[in-house]
Amino acid sequence: MTSVACGIDIGGSGVKGARVDLDTGEFIGDRIRIETPQPATPDAVAEVCKRLLEGLGISDNVPVGVAFPAPIVHGTVPFIANLDDSWAGIDVNDLMLRHLGRPVTALNDADAAGLAEVAFGAAKGVAGTVIVTTLGTGIGSAIIVDGTLVPNTELGHLEIDGYDAEKRASSGQRELQELSWKKWAKRLQRYYSHVEMLFSPDLFVVGGGVSKKHEKFLPRLDLKTPIVPAQLLNTAGIVGAAYRASQAQQA
Repeated sequence: MTSVACGIDIGGSGVKGARVDLDTGEFIGDRIRIETPQPATPDAVAEVCKRLLEGLGISDNVPVGVAFPAPIVHGTVPFIANLDDSWAGIDVNDLMLRHLGRPVTALNDADAAGLAEVAFGAAKGVAGTVIVTTLGTGIGSAIIVDGTLVPNTELGHLEIDGYDAEKRASSGQRELQELSWKKWAKRLQRYYSHVEMLFSPDLFVVGGGVSKKHEKFLPRLDLKTPIVPAQLLNTAGIVGAAYRASQAQQA
C-alpha cells in the first residue's frame, strides 16, 4: 500500500480535501475547504475537486479517493438527496477522469468513515464484523467484515415498529423533538438491539457530531455487542477515501 494518498469529502455545504499519511491516518499539511457550488451540478463539483488537487499539489502518482453523500454502485450514483438532482445516473469515476485527467476511487461517505475507523480509529485491530453508524440528520452506516467493506448499506432506513429508523432515532430527531438523553437512549436501544439481532456484530462504532457527547447516551444502552464512540470524527471521510483509493491502486 502506498504511504500517501489524497482524500476528498464532498458535502452539501463544503468540499474538503487533504493529503493523508496512510501509516498513521493523519493529515499531511493543512486541509483545504471550498464552498460547494450552487447549484451543485456534477461538472461544477468536479471543477472544485480539480481546484482542491491543484491547491494541495497532488502529483499524478498519488491515489485520490472521493467520499460522496449518496450510494455509489459500480461507480454510479443511483439517486441523490444532498446535491443537485442531475447527479442521478452519473458515473463519478468517468466524471472525475474528464475533469481531473486522472482516475479516482469513489465511495459513499458513510462507507469512507467506516473504513477510516477500522483502519486507524476505534475499530482498529478488531476482527469479525464491525458496524459503524453516524448519528446526524439521518443515520449513516458502514459494515466492514474482517477489513472488507460491504458497500452502500442503508441501516438508517430499516423499518422498526412501523417507522423508518432514522425518523425516530437520529440525532437530528433528538433535537427536533427536544428529547432528553434518557428518552433518546430508549430509541437508540430499540434501534441497536434490532441491528444486533440482524447481524450479530463484534463491535458497534458510533460517529457523528453527537458522539462527542457519548457519555450522555452510550452508557444507557444494554447490548451484547460492545459499543464505542468513533475516534476520527470530522476527518473520517477524507481519511477513509484516501485509504480506499490506496487499496484500489494495489488491487
